[in-house]
Amino acid sequence: MIEKEVNPHFEDFLFDWSTKFQFLVGGYGSSKSYHVALKLILKLLEEKRTALVVREVYDTHRDSTFSLLEELVIDLGLEGRIKCLSSPMQLRFPNGSKIIFKGMDKPAKLKSINNVSIIWIEECSEVKYAGFKELLGRLRHPKLELHMLLSTNPVGEDNWSFKHFFKDELIQRLVLDDNELYEKRTVVTNDTYYHHSTADDNLFLPESYIAQLEEMKEYDPDLYRIARKGRFGVNGVKVLPQFEEWPHDEVMEAVKNIRKPIKRVGMDFGFEESFNAVVRLAVDHNEKILYIYWQYYKNKMTDDKTAEELEEFKQSKELILADSAEPKTIQYFKQNGFRMKGAKKYQGSRLANTKKVKRFKKIICSSDCKDVIRELKYLTYKVGNDGHIIPDAFKIDPHTFSAIWYGLDGYEVSDLKGGSVSVLK
Repeated sequence: MIEKEVNPHFEDFLFDWSTKFQFLVGGYGSSKSYHVALKLILKLLEEKRTALVVREVYDTHRDSTFSLLEELVIDLGLEGRIKCLSSPMQLRFPNGSKIIFKGMDKPAKLKSINNVSIIWIEECSEVKYAGFKELLGRLRHPKLELHMLLSTNPVGEDNWSFKHFFKDELIQRLVLDDNELYEKRTVVTNDTYYHHSTADDNLFLPESYIAQLEEMKEYDPDLYRIARKGRFGVNGVKVLPQFEEWPHDEVMEAVKNIRKPIKRVGMDFGFEESFNAVVRLAVDHNEKILYIYWQYYKNKMTDDKTAEELEEFKQSKELILADSAEPKTIQYFKQNGFRMKGAKKYQGSRLANTKKVKRFKKIICSSDCKDVIRELKYLTYKVGNDGHIIPDAFKIDPHTFSAIWYGLDGYEVSDLKGGSVSVLK
């Protein structure tokens, strides 16, 4: 009979195997990893199983999951029954159960794994979505029920773990509102057991540790949300905090009601990794509102194919303001009947264009513009080595943002003193 004092918030979790997936999210020091490790040991002592423990980088196991499991074995007085082997890392149980460790940085080694009925993905947000799907394929056994445990500190809402297990606004998919989890602490839905925890749930933590987490509230609000509150959100400083997504019909009605709308089209060129991005814009200059109501977004398209798909612009004779770094492409489109010219680019134009867009009081995007929403809703600045944001660098390469810059070439929201300026039409 094993006796072990555990945190009350994890008691039910330890013995609940009713669902295929178990998703644990929490702040620093909440003891979620500890209780996942304990749960695994108890299960494998009871049933003969092979469990796979995964992290993105294999070498990080030694000082984290393997070390934790080894400490638990000793703490439970089981070192005479459970063998902890260090090379390769493995735990072997007296009933034939075993725990093996793999890293997604060595995917070839996953192919030799057979009859795995439990997988624990530690820091699952660090694993790529393709890796998660690969692991689902490795979770198979002819007789035993299958289980996957995922544990993580919360990251950005743009991470696959949030989109898959909670909500993906881009495709309007809702599995569970994360706020419901923060309120209820445990939720079971869609064959998934959800568990939320913070340092307050760990009765074995010193008060000094919690006080240290509290201090983050003053100097690093993002880290405070993650570490102290254990909540998902946007990691970093948003570039466009005034960005809003509206239903397409409402956007078109709002554009229709602008007294003197300024309509523009911007285009960024791309091929292999980058994209051809085209946006239709409407500016309400008096209200300082930018509307984005149409997009085109494709890559690996030759110029002739793109021209074919953008045929409507030849018919409408709309002027497309495009990336002037591609004069040959612009010339091709012009020769094929498009009205197109290069937007001005100069040293510092990237920062100037970013500041221009930020001056709008609101940026309202149609729900039809999925790629604009994906790139801009959660767009955040890169951070330099000094910890400060880089005002003209972002965590992703937002092609639709570049298209907006070009489309607004020659237009100014307001001058630096806040007064109105002449508007190019």
